[in-house]
Amino acid sequence: MLDAALLNRIGRLRLVARHIRAGQMQGERRSTKRGTSVEFADYRDYARGDDLRRVDWNIYARLERPFVKLFEDEEDLAVHLLLDGSSSMDWGGDGEARGHGDTETRGSDDGEVRRKGSSKWEYARRMAAALGYIALASGDRLSVAMLQCPMPNAQCSMSTLKLRGKGQTLRLFDWLSGLQAAGTTDLNASLRAYALAGGRAGLVLLISDLFSPTGCTEGLTALAARGHETVVLHLLTPDEVDPPLSGDLRLVDVETGEPQDVTVDGGVRALYRRRLEAWQDELRAICRTRNARYLPVTTDAPLDRLVLHDLRRSGVVRG
Repeated sequence: MLDAALLNRIGRLRLVARHIRAGQMQGERRSTKRGTSVEFADYRDYARGDDLRRVDWNIYARLERPFVKLFEDEEDLAVHLLLDGSSSMDWGGDGEARGHGDTETRGSDDGEVRRKGSSKWEYARRMAAALGYIALASGDRLSVAMLQCPMPNAQCSMSTLKLRGKGQTLRLFDWLSGLQAAGTTDLNASLRAYALAGGRAGLVLLISDLFSPTGCTEGLTALAARGHETVVLHLLTPDEVDPPLSGDLRLVDVETGEPQDVTVDGGVRALYRRRLEAWQDELRAICRTRNARYLPVTTDAPLDRLVLHDLRRSGVVRG
């Protein structure tokens, strides 16, 4: 899923949580708890029963009052990787969604319009593999879930995997390789279900094209209410950003199979791009008000550049 050269380059990175959260096991991150590591944190007044070895005798000599040194514990971060498992994520690459072989885009001459590049699903799983590997190599506690919830009040199907330690890398890669995107996903319902499922608050990395009938605002609100810090990786193919279409077309929804007849010219393409930009601006604002980060990603971006440059520049990872 990832070559050895890329694994070697990203193995020194770590995921960044803006807010320190209490962990459950000893790891490599600063905790909100006070402990016994070698990194100094603060002072407090001496109380009867405190270990005299923690008294700062230099401070006592100057102030004639005993103070005890406090140190930071290093604990693990809870990392939650969430993949949108809807059929629209399987678009791209060979020109059609593999879950819907009869879904296609045709012109007025009934000729099929082919797409180029990686499918979103292939790219999303490789992105999840890279981010998951970084978490495991850093000693973080990793939870991975594929979100599939067809409607707001339906029972949500959620394939999950929980791992910790670099030795679990192959298990992560095997699990991701076996996933298949299918059907529709209501992101609000899926994210609410994940937020309510429990689990320790931590860093949530959502990988999705965000094509959901009800949007994702309520779901992001539910994650924030549970104390999660969210990064939204909005994944689109280049032809979804700038469609290479013209003429009289019948567009077919890859998830529902519903057709839509349209006529596309330069003006319609310009209007589409403006609406896409407005949608992304709206998503960015929604994320900002929920203390989440929003990052648009296209499948033509080399994965090593995305992780080593784009995600580092945006503060999602650091060396």
